[in-house]
Amino acid sequence: MTTTPQLSIAGEYNLRPANKAILSSVIEAFNEDPDSALSALPWIDLRKDINHQLSDMLFDIETASDEDRLHFWSIHDSAGTFAGMVGVGDELQFANSHYNLGYWVKPSFRNKGIAIRSVDSILSWLEGRGGNFRIEVAVHPHNDAGLATAEKIWLNWNGQTLEDFVGVELFGRTIPHKVYLIDLPRNG
Repeated sequence: MTTTPQLSIAGEYNLRPANKAILSSVIEAFNEDPDSALSALPWIDLRKDINHQLSDMLFDIETASDEDRLHFWSIHDSAGTFAGMVGVGDELQFANSHYNLGYWVKPSFRNKGIAIRSVDSILSWLEGRGGNFRIEVAVHPHNDAGLATAEKIWLNWNGQTLEDFVGVELFGRTIPHKVYLIDLPRNG
C-alpha cells in the first residue's frame, strides 16, 4: 500500500493529502463558483445537500488514501490558503487504466498554471514509484478550461487523445467526454 504523500511545487504551493479538515474551504470554493465546481465534480446532485455530499467525498478520500486506489490533494499557497484540489481516483472508463485524473482550482487562483504544475508533481511522483500506470483524463467537451488544461497535460506527458467521445455515466445518463490517456513511464 502506498500512502498519499505531501508534495510541493517549487516552494510556491503545497499539495497536502486531502482530508475532512478542509471541508469549510471546499464548501466556500464550491459556493464561489458552483458551475466550475460541478464541471470538476459532475457527480454532485443539486437536489441533495451539497455540504453533506462534499463531506462524504472528503471522508471517502481520507479513508481510501492508504489503499492506493486513489490519491487526492488539497492545493495551498505558501500562506496556507486553499487554492483547489487535484488527484487521481478510480472512476475508470477503460479496464487497462489505473487512475483517472481530476483537478479543480478556485477562481482567485486560476490562470496561474497551478493545475498543470500540480498534475506534473503528481505524475512525477507516480512515475518515480516505478511500474507502469495508465491515467485517464475525461473532460466534458463544453468545459473549455478543463479541455485547455488537459491538452497541456497531454502534451507535457506525451499522452494520446481518443478521437471519438467516450460515454460517461452520470445520474443514469450517458454524457460524451473527450478522453486523454497518459502512460507512465512517459515515452520520450
